[in-house]
Amino acid sequence: MATVYPLFFGLLLIAVCSAVGTGNRYVETQCTVSDYWRIASLRDRILHIAQNEIGVREATGHNDGKRVEEYLRYTHLGKGHQWCAAFVSWCYGQAGLSQPRNPWSPALFPKARTYGAMRSTSATIVETQSLSRIFGDVASLQNNIHYADIFGIYSPTARRINHVGLVKGVQEQYLITIEGNSSDKVESRRRHLSTIYALADWIGDN
Repeated sequence: MATVYPLFFGLLLIAVCSAVGTGNRYVETQCTVSDYWRIASLRDRILHIAQNEIGVREATGHNDGKRVEEYLRYTHLGKGHQWCAAFVSWCYGQAGLSQPRNPWSPALFPKARTYGAMRSTSATIVETQSLSRIFGDVASLQNNIHYADIFGIYSPTARRINHVGLVKGVQEQYLITIEGNSSDKVESRRRHLSTIYALADWIGDN
């Protein structure tokens, strides 16, 4: 993938279809022009929706506030709960996808959807090297990360993924993200690939 997500359209059709539907995650299939535009449109819609939420803040810093509670209600929770996964689920729902719809971060990474999962749990460069081995090298890794996919960060204390967000783009060794419940708000951040525990694609075979 390129530096920012709109450049995704500059890839050859066959390359895009291969990136979306092949590798360790899916069986290789033929991809039509209509498939390409449908998938690309979904990814654009999700990020457009998420982008428009940047700046939404909690009312009192306790996982509350009108918009935050709307995200939580979408996943059948009330105020006071962690809402990063609810935010991601809400964005997908607003784009017309019924799944994922879950407020529990690990649930957004089922085996069939997850790629690039780390085997170690500490945020070190070893993880980036492990991740790149899956795809061959770091450059290939970057080309296989799709915008609007979900990233997960692992907590050694919780012993699980405990924070998630959306991939907006890739810049060298960094993910550009849009994520909720980050410093009590929705914001765009820059996260080093070595801190990313797993990625999930809920769009490729929808």
